[in-house]
Amino acid sequence: MSWTWQYEDADGAPLTGPRVETFPSKADAESWLGETWRELLDAGVQQVTLVENGRVEYGPMLLTPDAG
Repeated sequence: MSWTWQYEDADGAPLTGPRVETFPSKADAESWLGETWRELLDAGVQQVTLVENGRVEYGPMLLTPDAG
């Protein structure tokens, strides 16, 4: 299995953005995102979608912090 995050702008359009990481497990992908979401946001990524071997697992998920 190969897990990756698809980077997207606020409208859901794919971004080529920061280097795409590949992970051996869903847990590894989620842990990495938890550690780097701020850097991705600073690089212009507004939302992400988790993909396993071309199949969408879930998303899009906004990276912006909750305003409330």
